[in-house]
Amino acid sequence: MQKKILSINGLPRTLIIDPEASLASVLREQLLLTGCKVGCNQGQCGTCSIIMDGKVVRSCVVKMKRVPDEARITTIEGLATPDNLHPLQVAWMAYGCAQCGFCSPGFILSAKVLLDTNAAPTREEIREWFQKNRNACRCTGYKPLVDAVMAAAKVVRGEMRKEDLLYKPVGNKIYGTTYHRPSALQKVTGTWDFGADVALQMPPGTLRMALVQAEVSHANILSIDTAEAEKMPGVYKVVTHKDIKGKNRITGLITFPTNKGDGWDRPILCDEKVFQFGDAIAIVCADTEEHARAAAKQVHVGFEVLPAYMSAPAAMAPDAIEIHQGTPNIYFEQGIIKGEDTKPIMARPDTVTVEVDTYCSRQPHLPLEPDCGCAYMDEEGRLTIHSKSIALHLHHAMIVAGIGIEPDKCRLVQNPTGATFGYKFSPTNEALLGVACLACDGKPVSLNFNMFQNITYTGKRSPGFVKCKLAADKSGKLLAMETDWTIDHGPYSEFGDLLTLRQAQFTGAGYDIPNIRGKGRTVCTNHAWGSAFRAYGSPQAFLASEIAMDELAEKLNMDPLELRFKNIYRQGSTTPTQQVPEVFCFEEMLNKLRPLWEDAKKRCKELSTPEKKRGVGLALGIYGCGLDGPDSSVAWAELTQEGVTIGCSWQDHGQGADLAALTHAHETLRQAGFVPEQIKLVLNDMAYTPGSGPSGGSRQNVMTGNAIRVSCEMLLNAMRKSCETRSPHSKTEYRTYEEMVAERLPLHYEGKWAASICTDCHPETAKGDPFCVYMYEIFMPEVEVDMKSGKAKVVKFTTVADIGTITNRTTTDGQIYGGLAQGIGLALTEDFEDLKKHTSLIACGLPFIQDIPDDMEIIYNISPREHGPYGAAGTGEGPLTAPHPAILNAIYNACGVRIYAVPALPEKIKAGLEALAGKNQAAAGK
Repeated sequence: MQKKILSINGLPRTLIIDPEASLASVLREQLLLTGCKVGCNQGQCGTCSIIMDGKVVRSCVVKMKRVPDEARITTIEGLATPDNLHPLQVAWMAYGCAQCGFCSPGFILSAKVLLDTNAAPTREEIREWFQKNRNACRCTGYKPLVDAVMAAAKVVRGEMRKEDLLYKPVGNKIYGTTYHRPSALQKVTGTWDFGADVALQMPPGTLRMALVQAEVSHANILSIDTAEAEKMPGVYKVVTHKDIKGKNRITGLITFPTNKGDGWDRPILCDEKVFQFGDAIAIVCADTEEHARAAAKQVHVGFEVLPAYMSAPAAMAPDAIEIHQGTPNIYFEQGIIKGEDTKPIMARPDTVTVEVDTYCSRQPHLPLEPDCGCAYMDEEGRLTIHSKSIALHLHHAMIVAGIGIEPDKCRLVQNPTGATFGYKFSPTNEALLGVACLACDGKPVSLNFNMFQNITYTGKRSPGFVKCKLAADKSGKLLAMETDWTIDHGPYSEFGDLLTLRQAQFTGAGYDIPNIRGKGRTVCTNHAWGSAFRAYGSPQAFLASEIAMDELAEKLNMDPLELRFKNIYRQGSTTPTQQVPEVFCFEEMLNKLRPLWEDAKKRCKELSTPEKKRGVGLALGIYGCGLDGPDSSVAWAELTQEGVTIGCSWQDHGQGADLAALTHAHETLRQAGFVPEQIKLVLNDMAYTPGSGPSGGSRQNVMTGNAIRVSCEMLLNAMRKSCETRSPHSKTEYRTYEEMVAERLPLHYEGKWAASICTDCHPETAKGDPFCVYMYEIFMPEVEVDMKSGKAKVVKFTTVADIGTITNRTTTDGQIYGGLAQGIGLALTEDFEDLKKHTSLIACGLPFIQDIPDDMEIIYNISPREHGPYGAAGTGEGPLTAPHPAILNAIYNACGVRIYAVPALPEKIKAGLEALAGKNQAAAGK
């Protein structure tokens, strides 16, 4: 141990430290300065950035022995006070930079050093700074962060006041404005406590957990020997499947009877078999994380290794064994039938056809906050589990039988969450925390993954193999489509049937295709289990149909925009599931884009050189707001002396649930004079909040937004005075809290809303009305291809979005920028295929700021939705539906290389360029 005196946030502190400990761990664990967030713990993401002696330092990779004596260290806690924020913190709030907020302290401190040395940076200098210091963000698409630094710089230079950065409501209205999030202040001051922060604040005696995980992908378990581990220092218990009182399975809630499995295929702790790399086999519970992890290495598991089927084709081979005995590896099938038989249409001599065969990859979610959580027995004797869950009531239903506890004795709570992008639609650590707490006699427990575990253990986007054949007449009018698709869903069935249905719903969506035939299947494999990912199912579908549309345009010698314009939804059109679209907005959207499309084509030609060629691409994307069929939500509103309290389970993984809940409530309540400051939110705790449904499928803004509206309307109806009871001199027509109490009128009102007009899709035909509200988006990226290396880079991105009325402009902008950035990653860099290689953020292809263009333009087309609250749809899924086929179409436009499988890595494009050159040489030789 070593004594060091350091200046921490302007005050000298005497510390006794381990020289080998990281600076981040000392700040967080010894000083509880948890504004320093630890993400990757490898110096790759910058969430742990602090200022030391005037420089940006990634504190997770700086050992204490390298920290100079009397070093001056500033963490986010020392930057300013909540009532006198630094201009950067105010700008971060104003520009919506703190979406999940996990990266915000590191970015703000990094930007502080920049502005200390350069008070007038250019946008490119800001981008270069964040790139150099490895400040990564997965939520925002980076553009708002640069906007915020530019604005803060104006304040630093004395050109404006920081108070003028934040939007101030005019006429008591915040709907449709840039009003900031209620959570923003805590996020920019580092006091928004994420799961790992909560764990540090747990009481003495809390047991820390470490997992024993499989390092093979498929095996029978012959033995589990815990004897050595149980003797290790600090170990309280080693938990195995034998300690679990329940079924030891997480139910996938699969579709009956069309699913050939029973849904109980995912073990909490493996008992007989291992199904994928990283499966949990045992849990060590000890006094410290270090002791728990050391003991976990001493648990010895005997295996009989089995053939591992790491792709759908391998698992579908005739000689492949059943991964789950008794359930075929192809365990679910979905058909689509619309209109007439397609084969005679395809065979007509005057029909023009194209056929593509595409592969959408196993995209990793890559949130910067690793999975984390804790569990304890609460004051009412309930097993209480805190996690990053974005589906509290759904997860409750999926895990209680497996844990072996009565439903009313289990309570789930969502911690402030550093993004999920959908992977937490599935339970990850919830059941592990629950069984450990119960097995350890109810002692509190915590489990924090490292980034390796987060990447290798949690679910991924399920790869999709999609074939799409389109037929049109010679004028370009679409006549028919044939599809065939295979979903590699990993070893666990949860939501795999729904994902497979999505291919029927969205392949070819956006176009009036009168005749469709197709069939798809879900396949069990031994690669990473498939979980929800933003735009669930649509990226696989649109990759195929939007490339096919471009190829068809080329074959017909038509402009890609004009072919799309000819075939988009108009009055009389129906979707692939034969539903009538709720709005017909694509014509207006394409008309807005057309002059920009012509400009982009011209610009790309002018800027192309022999060394670097530019191209522009197009794609349409659509996504439904809901969970298919009659989705619903519940919320409550309660009048208090201070104002109104709103309660709901609108789980927030960075999309802005708190602000949206506040905005819908205020828009309803403001007619009675309530201001935003009088509205209190109670969110995401099953002890207090009702089942509002999961935060997935961009459903919450529609479903829970409506439920909040209804609950507030019910409250206002109760508060409203009748003509008989209202004083002729009264200026208000609403009762006060005191008047409600005096008249013994209820103060609490529960509002429910259901998409009752929706129906499920048929398993053979896919016919149905699955969603009451859709999002529509058009993507137009401009891409530069390095003709020597094959590297493609998106240099400009224009998108036209129709999401109904805009609930909050800053939020929707941020969601769209972030979705486009993830689409660029999906198209060009991101993958989780190689279990030895793809185990860090950088190796998985996480885009940094220089990988995403600063030149991104959002054009809104506003078509109010009949069934959306105040006309709104959702936002989050739309921008990740189809940016990637648009990018691949732009690559082809730039250099003539057609890529059908993402990511379009430089070596793929280079190989295509070489093949094209060889073909051209051969043609010249003839």
